[in-house]
Amino acid sequence: MQLVRNDSLNVARFSGSFGVTSPDKIDIVEPTETEAYPRHECGLFGVFGHPNAAVLTYYGLFALQHRGQESAGIVTSNGPGTSFLVHKDMGLVSQVFGQAELEKLKGTRAIGHTRYSTTGTSTIKNAQPFVVDCVRGQMAIAHNGNLINADLLRDELERKGSIFQTTADSEIILHLLARPADNGASVLSALRRIEGAFSLIIMSERELIAVRDPFGWRPLSLGKLDGAYVLASETCAFDLIHAEFIREIKPGEVLIIDEDGLRSEFPFQPQQPAFCMFEYVYFARPDSIIGGVNVGKVRTEMGRELARKFPVEADIVIAVPDSGNYAALGFAQELNIPYSHAFVRNHYIGRSFLQPSQLIRDFDVRVKLNLIKEMVADKRVVVVDDSIVRGTTARARVVNLREAGAKEVHMRVSCPPHRFACHYGIDFPYPEKLIANKMSMEEICEYLGVDSLGYLDVEGMVRATGQPVNKFCLACFTGNYPLPVDPALDKFIMEKRENRSKALADQETHPTLFADLK
Repeated sequence: MQLVRNDSLNVARFSGSFGVTSPDKIDIVEPTETEAYPRHECGLFGVFGHPNAAVLTYYGLFALQHRGQESAGIVTSNGPGTSFLVHKDMGLVSQVFGQAELEKLKGTRAIGHTRYSTTGTSTIKNAQPFVVDCVRGQMAIAHNGNLINADLLRDELERKGSIFQTTADSEIILHLLARPADNGASVLSALRRIEGAFSLIIMSERELIAVRDPFGWRPLSLGKLDGAYVLASETCAFDLIHAEFIREIKPGEVLIIDEDGLRSEFPFQPQQPAFCMFEYVYFARPDSIIGGVNVGKVRTEMGRELARKFPVEADIVIAVPDSGNYAALGFAQELNIPYSHAFVRNHYIGRSFLQPSQLIRDFDVRVKLNLIKEMVADKRVVVVDDSIVRGTTARARVVNLREAGAKEVHMRVSCPPHRFACHYGIDFPYPEKLIANKMSMEEICEYLGVDSLGYLDVEGMVRATGQPVNKFCLACFTGNYPLPVDPALDKFIMEKRENRSKALADQETHPTLFADLK
């Protein structure tokens, strides 16, 4: 992407689309900061064969909190003949679980989940893990990803009498698994029915099962601690509990853990790998290892690639913390420009807080990041961020820098422009809401109010990982979807189904359950 010089901020031109009221007063009440960035996914953790399974799972979820902050849950078991124990609620892991809750979760096996909603709204009924008691015995499931054939499968299951308690696509998997074997169903055949992105941890009365879709969209790894096996979305969870990392679950693998050890099945048709690139760019913790590479190292190299593609003369490089830290460091190192933490993040702000929009128009932005004005006054500043989605928050940062007296503001982004929606588990907005899908680079530069703008290209981004381009899903950048999707698909598809049912119930001709009774 080319650099563009901008000497003035033309606010009026874009005020209709972005709610700008004046050059220095930005109406960012809609969307909020949490909406302006891509939403997190989900974190999975599992333990088999440890007397403190619940406590280990608690710490594992704590390490994976960055992957979802809406709800958390743990299910434990002592094996065949014992009842599953479950506790889940809305909120952060530390809010959902205390000493009393963990003491009640007795068992040597456990699975846990921390959630951001990819399909289904954020409510307690959609909090995972889901638990069911069926002809196969007790089962629990935790899911990270998004099914693209959820609507079709749910229609089929409902026609056959299935009753759903949630609006999450994960429950569909549980219904498929629960079907009796004498009807020709098996666990592997059930898994072959689902399409899309799914990393799963399933707990039965005798086994712990890890599943990764054949494209390998979402991460999932195997570790070991004190003779027990552990599973986690990211290796940073192993580090916290001092577990040994063994390996990643392979794309298309179903790994079964039981009293006899490990065994693997590969029930899916082989596919070209399509690991989500945004795990490296933004989602994964920098201390995690994915694909044999440290995530922080990859982000630093992305910053170096960005500096080589779009060098600039400047006095200071600053990051938008925390996701831009490593790319900014690499950018500064490559060009030998001083690197500093000019934005200070408030780590104690949760997902919900008051928004006094009439008093402080950009409160939603400033409450999480505050600028140290003395570090940027009278300086040429380079701001490095991992992505720009809608542009609202990025523009507010630039206004802050201008107000602090920065002589020049140059924006650098460590991934390509997002122009396409994600249907595999990342809550990118509809394409028409993506700034790069609505504006040219010159217009984005002008809207942000920066002196220059540079996005890393796909080639440089992939090169930073040290892996071939054909191992990644790049659909949100290129529009090339590894698995065809329904253009009408969105995360609230299950809610739309409920609304249709309610509409039918309001009609005079709606079905009568007891019409045949006299």
